Amino acid sequence: MTTATSSPRQPTARDALAKVPEITLVFWLLKLLSTGIGEVVSDYAGSVSTTYGAIVITAGFALAMWLQLRQPAYRAAYYWAAVLAVAVFGTMVADGVHGDLGFGYAVTTPMFAVITALVFLWWYRSEGTLSIHTIDTPRRERFYWAAVFATFALGTAAGDFTATTLNLGYMDSVLLFAGVICIPAIGWWRLDLNPIVGFWFAYVITRPLGASFSDWFSKPASITGLGLGNGTVALLGMLVFVPIVAWVAITKLDIQPGHGPHPHPHAQRDAEHAAAHGAPVLAPEAE
Repeated sequence: MTTATSSPRQPTARDALAKVPEITLVFWLLKLLSTGIGEVVSDYAGSVSTTYGAIVITAGFALAMWLQLRQPAYRAAYYWAAVLAVAVFGTMVADGVHGDLGFGYAVTTPMFAVITALVFLWWYRSEGTLSIHTIDTPRRERFYWAAVFATFALGTAAGDFTATTLNLGYMDSVLLFAGVICIPAIGWWRLDLNPIVGFWFAYVITRPLGASFSDWFSKPASITGLGLGNGTVALLGMLVFVPIVAWVAITKLDIQPGHGPHPHPHAQRDAEHAAAHGAPVLAPEAE
């Protein structure tokens, strides 16, 4: 039996359309940092001026999304600026529903869970896939960002629910969500969990995990924090976040290998997993 050797794959036209990064440890690190920064930036803006803070956050969110959606392909600076803007805006919305409209976290957490589920259902019914390896059309990208926003709002409400309503405090909430995020990791590694389910499960949990960390650092000791302040923690977070984004933007190490005529290795595995387990509902779309 002979084994054919293949030359390095040349980029295809469809490869250039991938609008999200490859999922690596750097992706998860930046995601956690963005959730923590989003939490304290929103809180800081609200403490300075609720009205002007809301205007600035909303304008920043609109600008970041407009710039991201105009990009023909994944660009690290635009993508992560959009993620950070969604983190801040999603925190503001979730906190506003609680503080301004008076809904308790026991209400807002399941409410945002239902909204998130509806976004995923609408996305699947329209596109036949929830795989991030197929975010290569404007419509799919809009579904993706709607899901990202919903998961940020859900995670914000869930983190506040455990820390305040359940009286766990911030560090115990960190430990709780650190344990919960191990579920999809172990499920994917050892129990053959559908990789798309595992990804979105972990994606949701990174929000309350990162936000609980930042709240623990920033909030006063009287409510179980370390008392560093929202502004200080936001600045420290940005001092880590910005250089990492600059590094991936320069090196381009997180650009997806692509799919289309040359299937992305993870997309192909997603499809094989779904076919083997009779779960086409979460499989990437066939090319």
